[in-house]
Amino acid sequence: MNPAKKYITSKLDERRQNGGYRTLKPESNLVDFCSNDYLGFARSPLLRGQIEAEINSRPNLNGATGSRLISGNLAYTEALEREIAALFKAEAGLLFNSGYDANLGLLSSLPQRGDTVITDELIHASLIDGARLSNANRYTFKHNDLVSLEAKLKNAKGVIYVVTESIFSMDGDMPPLEEMLTLTEKYGANLIVDEAHAVGLYKTGIVSAFELQDRVFARVVTFGKGLGCHGAIVLGSDILRQYLINYARSFIYTTAAPFHQLATAWCAFKLLQTSDPHIDELHHRIQLFKKTIVLNAQSNYALIASDSAIQCILLKSNDKAKGVASHLQGRGFDVRAIMSPTVAAGSERIRICLHTYNTAGEVTALANEINHLLYE
Repeated sequence: MNPAKKYITSKLDERRQNGGYRTLKPESNLVDFCSNDYLGFARSPLLRGQIEAEINSRPNLNGATGSRLISGNLAYTEALEREIAALFKAEAGLLFNSGYDANLGLLSSLPQRGDTVITDELIHASLIDGARLSNANRYTFKHNDLVSLEAKLKNAKGVIYVVTESIFSMDGDMPPLEEMLTLTEKYGANLIVDEAHAVGLYKTGIVSAFELQDRVFARVVTFGKGLGCHGAIVLGSDILRQYLINYARSFIYTTAAPFHQLATAWCAFKLLQTSDPHIDELHHRIQLFKKTIVLNAQSNYALIASDSAIQCILLKSNDKAKGVASHLQGRGFDVRAIMSPTVAAGSERIRICLHTYNTAGEVTALANEINHLLYE
């Protein structure tokens, strides 16, 4: 066998043996408890109509035709950046084609050799990959643990960047941001916050909700979760925006987003500003789920503490997580297993995402099914 094919085959066999083999699944008719479409924007007829009207108002724009530094920079793009920055109380922002591109570009270009990047141990893979591509010293601290973070800060050198998420994608919990800022300021460090899963649950994310924007060095806001579309923006100072235009490779060396993507984001942000009733409804669904789940102290399967739309139950093995997810799918609920190596071995789980369009009856039925399966 060709050596490359031999290697590929052996690695796939390894994944099958440890229960971590991944496959793609098409959409289903199950009740959605797995997507990140927290406010229902991705399926909103109202938003679709607004997007179509916006696109039709500029009928001559399709593809971007090049990178933003060559031919792909529209006045519309820069207006969108200013609009989002103002909404999030930031000085400036720079659009990227995806959240992965934004995190990769920011963290690969900003820290330099001799600097230090300190990351929460549970940050998203895109942040990890970005930090790896920098030449900085890299350390992790225990999840949301300020004592662990300070121990790393004491030994940090050069310019220091601390990286966290405002809502963690696989646990749904939140860091103590105000205390973290006090600590980073004590050591002259710069805090970077990924707000991917907070926008929507908190209208413009947690940083601005708690008026912390002037103390946070940079925020990453992605559009593919609560906003139901695609793309991302890095928010911060104007000088940071200029720096990324000059040094972020995932911005410089890629074709700009097409007009359709920009118009979709523009309309989604406008709709977000009138979505307070939907945000309240989402919080009601979260509280209903948590109230209905029976937390049996004798059970081995813990519900991770979370006030977000992400609710996770630890099942501690790939096989158990897949089995529970399969059972729930058989009962009509689209719940997915999160397996190692996506999460650490021993912390495999089912991840339940709640949405405004999940009815109270659906949420109650799912929670009761889980109670029957795991806690009775």
